[in-house]
Amino acid sequence: MAYEARRLDGEPGRRTLDGARSATGQPRRRRKDFGIFWAAQTLSVLGDSFALIALPLLVLEATGSVARMGLLTAVGSVAAVGAAVFAGALVDRADRRRLLIACDLVRMVLYGVVPVVWLFGARIWLLYVVLPLCEAVGMFFAVGYVTVVRSLVGGERLTEANGRLNATAAAAGVLGPLGAGVVAGWTGPAAAVGVDAASFGVSAACMLLVRFRARPADDRARQGGSLWRDLRAGVSFLRGHPVLRSLTALLCVFSFFTLGLTDLVIYHLKHDLGHDDGTVGTVMACGALGTIAGSLLVARIRRRLGFGRTWTGAVAVCGLAFAGLGQVQGVPLVAALSAAFLACVGIAGTCSMSLRQEITPEPLLGRVTSAFWTLQYSAAPLGAAVLTWSAEHRGTAPVSLVAGGCCVLVAGAALFTPVRRSGRPS
Repeated sequence: MAYEARRLDGEPGRRTLDGARSATGQPRRRRKDFGIFWAAQTLSVLGDSFALIALPLLVLEATGSVARMGLLTAVGSVAAVGAAVFAGALVDRADRRRLLIACDLVRMVLYGVVPVVWLFGARIWLLYVVLPLCEAVGMFFAVGYVTVVRSLVGGERLTEANGRLNATAAAAGVLGPLGAGVVAGWTGPAAAVGVDAASFGVSAACMLLVRFRARPADDRARQGGSLWRDLRAGVSFLRGHPVLRSLTALLCVFSFFTLGLTDLVIYHLKHDLGHDDGTVGTVMACGALGTIAGSLLVARIRRRLGFGRTWTGAVAVCGLAFAGLGQVQGVPLVAALSAAFLACVGIAGTCSMSLRQEITPEPLLGRVTSAFWTLQYSAAPLGAAVLTWSAEHRGTAPVSLVAGGCCVLVAGAALFTPVRRSGRPS
């Protein structure tokens, strides 16, 4: 998922949109648009990381059950998978800028309801309504997000751009869990969800200032067929490409075993080790530091090792880190293993996303992304429910060991697929 470490904003000597050349030979307008887009997503992730901690804490605070936490994660994931089926067709047909803004505003309203209702008492059922709706809307946003990055930076700089976006998002993720832990400790987890709602409002305001490169005039004209035909188009492209076909199958298994990891870590810290919300936030922030490191290194690693070895090695380390999470008793070790896991998730995820962006034709990008994510996460909700139910009844140590071992087996299986031989130039 890495490409050469070139500048994001265009080839040297290209003219800016106003006809003048910038001092660096880069289009000023494109650089500005990418910068605003970058800032908007960083702010959004900052707020989202509050919800990542606050929603499980709300459930645990009210019920004391990690299985109920896992059920909430599973329900949200089912909604995301369902939305992914249709997201690609919509993104490829719609005005992508307006779609992204609308998604931000809808999530601002939905998450904003939670702290207001919590003023009158805990309503766990509300989370099972709000989170699935937000996850569904978030899937439409995520597919649109993937399709517009290439229009902002060009096809040859996708890994670097994705790495920068992921790195700064992870930096926001360091502050978010810390802030969420503090806010949850002082005023309760519901207030942290309110911060998430506000972040989507700021993101929508920033997106109003971004101009995306115009799509070819015939792009949307090609989307005049039936919805069923649109859905089949994305699946057909994946099936016809050996590397993407293998990646889809491997990631489906990987996601099954890892979607519930955050719930498992929170439960291990609070139930097994007896720590408070502030400790949970600190550990999650340390994990986000791993994502920063992985995102900043991914372009260089892929350029040196190639896609296949980079992706396979990252997944293997993810499995080893996951296997150790339930075994360790000290908070520093939990934080270190979380950081290692998320660093490698960032490397593998950035690699697969960038490869998909590089090789998919522009008119198909939304539908291919949608099909890829639908298939990848099709079994993940069940996996999250099984993982957390097993942890509640069998303990976190054996569950993390088995799940981590299965992730290592996924990396081993990749050695017998076209992924191993994939060395697409970055």
